[in-house]
Amino acid sequence: MDDQTYVQLLLADSNLPTGSFVASSGLESFATHGFLSLAPSKTDGTLAFVQDNLHNHAHSALPFTSDAHNLVGALSEESSPAQVDQTLAALITLDRSYESMTLNHVTRRASTAQGAALLSLYARAFAPSSTSKVIPILIDRLKLAVRRGEAHGHLPVCWGVLTAALGLSLARTQHLALFLHARSILSAAVRMNTIGPYLAQQMLLSDIKPLVDTLVAECCNLRSGLLTAGEDPDEMTYATGPASTWPLGEIVAIRHDLQHSRIFNS
Repeated sequence: MDDQTYVQLLLADSNLPTGSFVASSGLESFATHGFLSLAPSKTDGTLAFVQDNLHNHAHSALPFTSDAHNLVGALSEESSPAQVDQTLAALITLDRSYESMTLNHVTRRASTAQGAALLSLYARAFAPSSTSKVIPILIDRLKLAVRRGEAHGHLPVCWGVLTAALGLSLARTQHLALFLHARSILSAAVRMNTIGPYLAQQMLLSDIKPLVDTLVAECCNLRSGLLTAGEDPDEMTYATGPASTWPLGEIVAIRHDLQHSRIFNS
């Protein structure tokens, strides 16, 4: 088994301490507000939610993941301290930009919690065995920036940093990011009893794979526009830059904290 495949299996482990277990990505609020019942069945409603939510996530988050991955992947053992400083500054800029375009405070909360968990995961589990001297220093400094409030530590940025640090290719990083997001939603659906555990696995096999493949092909070249010389982020379009594609989902997710009782934190 090649190293990348092994790392991919490692990161796909549901026991990985990333905090995704407590997030439903808006599904709980969506069900509470009665939108799942508009579909012919809860199964159809859950699948439709995953499709819309994943489409929105791919267009809004993948550009930042790709940019963060490329930044860290460009470093080498010959990189100077000035280059590390520039990379850190660019990562913080990406992180702040994602914060500014994410208007949903519930999504922000879940994203920063999971992003910080990824940085801690690398520092505690992967850094001790790293052959690089540059990458652990960069991630430690990024962690410190998050603690100081200089950065937010959002999941898309931290995921790009982590996977690049572990040597995972950008294509695999993008595929795994969307797969894990979909699996997290289906895991939440099982705990909410909108679908059963066997049906969730069937969906992952038959419905989620073609959806992820399509979205990666559609969004793999999207970028934030912050790292390209001469590129004005304000001039980015739906076809080239990040975008929110499901306003209804955003609005319903914002109302998550207004539920009288809830299982998840998002």
